[in-house]
Amino acid sequence: MGQFNSAARSKQRVAGPGADIWRQCRTLLLACCWVFSAYGTSAFSAPRDEVGRVLDTFHHAAATADLTAYTAQMGPDMVFLGTDATERWQGQAFVDFARPHFTAGKGWTYTVRERHIDLAPSGDVAWFDELLDNAKLGLCRGSGILLKGPDGWKLQQYNLSMPVPNEIALDVAAEIRGEAPAADAGADQTPR
Repeated sequence: MGQFNSAARSKQRVAGPGADIWRQCRTLLLACCWVFSAYGTSAFSAPRDEVGRVLDTFHHAAATADLTAYTAQMGPDMVFLGTDATERWQGQAFVDFARPHFTAGKGWTYTVRERHIDLAPSGDVAWFDELLDNAKLGLCRGSGILLKGPDGWKLQQYNLSMPVPNEIALDVAAEIRGEAPAADAGADQTPR
């Protein structure tokens, strides 16, 4: 019987005149926690989201052959490194390379499969790496650096590469050197 009386008194306290104040305080406290946690997460992820948008715009502009939007994502002296060892363009040289392709309506489409973005403690330098799919080249990797300036985040370097599976790395290296592939395909393929 004592337990019943104690439970009944507890219900009376919750149902009494102070219950509305308690409910309002609890609701306000929960709302504040929700707002502060959302703001804190947003403030932390905002620069990464901004960098991601620049990269997404860069890829979309390339796919739609929009030279204006494409170059708007770049710093004036951006370096673009292509998949071939001879492909290194800086600033206007890269724009000059892209212009005839884009003018002909032939951009290039790379679809992001996975992306990682890191930020310097200063908050104005970001570096990234991303795995990309391309209809012609297959799996590719893009990596690079962005700086945040008065006009927002701008690409300073973009490096497009093709990851080579370790199992065929020595054969690919031999092909690049102009040599015949290794005779024993099952031999140790560990890069030296």
